[in-house]
Amino acid sequence: MDFPIIFAIGWAVVLGLGGGLLTKIGSWYRELKKPAWQPPDWLFGPAWTIILGLSGWAFVLAWRGTDSEAERTLLIALYLVNGLFHFLWSPLFFTLKRPDWALVEVPFLWLSVLALTVFLRDWSVAASWMIVPYLAWVSFAAILNWTIVRLNRPFGRSA
Repeated sequence: MDFPIIFAIGWAVVLGLGGGLLTKIGSWYRELKKPAWQPPDWLFGPAWTIILGLSGWAFVLAWRGTDSEAERTLLIALYLVNGLFHFLWSPLFFTLKRPDWALVEVPFLWLSVLALTVFLRDWSVAASWMIVPYLAWVSFAAILNWTIVRLNRPFGRSA
């Protein structure tokens, strides 16, 4: 296996498993008021598996379209920055029980996904399109996060 495949698999597995391990669906989460249109909990795992799989595949396609070491470095940096913001959301929301802080983090995650969509287009149009489900899901998740904050605030105060 060559580097882009190893990197893509590693990136997707670390984000998928890490996000899953940091997402504890306990009584605190179950007691939150949530909108009726929230997808069932079981859907999030398969959705993220597909999204991260497509995004990993997009990395490989984009890598193959790069022409220089500088472009490959930029591609890796885009994925690492996205990975950081992707990884921060679950601990903020679930571990620290601060959906309000997670909501503040969401624009950074969303912008990192948008950057992937825009920059990957230079190396592979197909790769750019493979990121669109990620962008759509994060957009939906941002609205869901905002709604949960609106329905349950304030956070961080003792009852």
